[in-house]
Amino acid sequence: MAIVLGPNQYGKAEVRVVAVDRSTARHSLVDLNVSSALRGDFAAAHTAGDNAHVLTTDAQKNTVFAFARDGISSPEEFGLRLARHLAGSYEWVTGARVAIESYGWDRITVGGAPHDHAFSRTGGDVRTAVVTVDGADVHVLAGLGDLVVLKTTGSEFWGFPRDRYTTLPETTDRILATAVTARWRYTGLDVDWNATHDAVRTTLLETFAATHSLALQQTLYAMGEAVLEQHADVVEVRMSMPNRHHFLQDLSAFGLDNDLNGPGAVVYHADDRPYGLIEGTVLRDDVPAAPAAWLSTPG
Repeated sequence: MAIVLGPNQYGKAEVRVVAVDRSTARHSLVDLNVSSALRGDFAAAHTAGDNAHVLTTDAQKNTVFAFARDGISSPEEFGLRLARHLAGSYEWVTGARVAIESYGWDRITVGGAPHDHAFSRTGGDVRTAVVTVDGADVHVLAGLGDLVVLKTTGSEFWGFPRDRYTTLPETTDRILATAVTARWRYTGLDVDWNATHDAVRTTLLETFAATHSLALQQTLYAMGEAVLEQHADVVEVRMSMPNRHHFLQDLSAFGLDNDLNGPGAVVYHADDRPYGLIEGTVLRDDVPAAPAAWLSTPG
């Protein structure tokens, strides 16, 4: 029996870079968290401590800052530039993966007008991008995380099997709440990254709202299906959706009812854990899989 080194990669994680365009009096900014990873012939570093093939993680960090000096039009475009450069840096580097989180900032309104150089951090979801250069292949995953959505009705859950440990009652009217993490794979690179990202996000939101849900699984599939139907550049969508449970609170101890159809407010207990975690992939069946695009990237 022999012991050998298996698949490996290394890089610099979570480089925080903010790029401000000051070319006019009306400034703009991009706020990113960038992680890079290299793949290739690094066996000697692991087995013998020989660093001759190791492009330092410090150099990878510095590359992020240097490339930001030329401006950042979108996370996908910036990730493509970085990944192509890193993958071509040395002959023993066979691939590179760049993962990016993009944080939104809104202009502060002063006197009814957006300020030229004052911003407040957007409190919503985080835009993501993962670019992988694997030899001659280039893959781009766009996405978003922590997109918190909720419906106060239009959701049911019934017809499930019951055993001795099942206590959950069936319901035909419940709150449906989740925090969507979604990643989608593009079929090519000729994409308007910003416009398409915004359009896919809108599709996800509109479909969540419009779908009368019999299960969160059904909603997940409907959202992915709508993205593929409406956006030809997208070939695969992977989503993770925790079920943020809301249970009717028992107020009988206080002599109060808590009726869905009664007058006044309906009171729920928002239970953050444990939670059901629903995950799935929706894809076109006529497009080849791209496992390299998803390597080290959770759906």
